[in-house]
Amino acid sequence: MEMDIKSILKSLPHRYPFLLVDRILEMERGKRAVGIKNVTANEPQFTGHWPGNPVMPGVLIVEAMAQTAGVALLSRHGTENNQAFFGGLDNMRFRRLVIPGDQLVIEAEIVRKKGAIHKVHIVARVEGQVACEGDFSFALVDDSPPLEQDA
Repeated sequence: MEMDIKSILKSLPHRYPFLLVDRILEMERGKRAVGIKNVTANEPQFTGHWPGNPVMPGVLIVEAMAQTAGVALLSRHGTENNQAFFGGLDNMRFRRLVIPGDQLVIEAEIVRKKGAIHKVHIVARVEGQVACEGDFSFALVDDSPPLEQDA
């Protein structure tokens, strides 16, 4: 299943400038998602992050990876009353610089679930080369409003 930007906007609460996933190419509901992030020179971080030699900040690569995983997690549980909150990182490695003109292809696979906690292995590649990879933890939280109590 593919998702365009309109579908992603319905799934994730993020908006500009923090929505970092442009398209979901593949998805197996509740199991895995493959997303893309097109890196362009006119993004705001490049005016201040190594001007003259723009490099995508690692934290934004990690955020794009987390958002791809969020789409996979929420596809299983629905977005109406759920949100996926970032819980932690393990075994993170940055292996290649990401620069304007690159396209990150991000593969997120849910590897374990225990209660509300989900572990997801995520790999981001540029032209088939691993740019970043690691294991993420998420807490899936029901954010529905509480029921009114009798007075």
